[in-house]
Amino acid sequence: MDGSELVVIGGRSGVGKSSVAHALHALLRDAGVQHAVVEGDALDLAWPAPWEHRLSMRNLTAIWANYRELGYRRLIYSNTVSVLEADELAGAMGDSPRITGVLLTASDEVVDARLAARESGEELAAHVERSARAARRLQADAPSWMPRIATDERTPAEVARTVADLLAW
Repeated sequence: MDGSELVVIGGRSGVGKSSVAHALHALLRDAGVQHAVVEGDALDLAWPAPWEHRLSMRNLTAIWANYRELGYRRLIYSNTVSVLEADELAGAMGDSPRITGVLLTASDEVVDARLAARESGEELAAHVERSARAARRLQADAPSWMPRIATDERTPAEVARTVADLLAW
């Protein structure tokens, strides 16, 4: 394989992005498909938030250069807004990857229950509100070519299989 490939998994908080990325990793690992997984939130998780400096993109450039040096050509990247930043993420990789993206969706009830399992109090209320706002933005602004995959009543492994079916890996 000469060119790189980028899979972006986006969606609101609580939709299952990280869980699906991990399940996709396991599926590909078991099939012997070389790949790397990067959780976008970890690239600029700091306080005060360094978003205005595009630190996540700078860090992705550095991380991908290391993977690339070791022969990796496939990247799975999960982050809420990754579906809106697919071209910028591809640019950060620096090697013009082929992009596949999916927007994960779920009902408010399902997302609220998932968030309640990991957050509480004021943090839960803030996450629920941000998640709902992100869902509206993502639905409106994600590219029309990008498939929407519902995660309600589906396991991460089932959703990962759906994503894998979109790939020619």
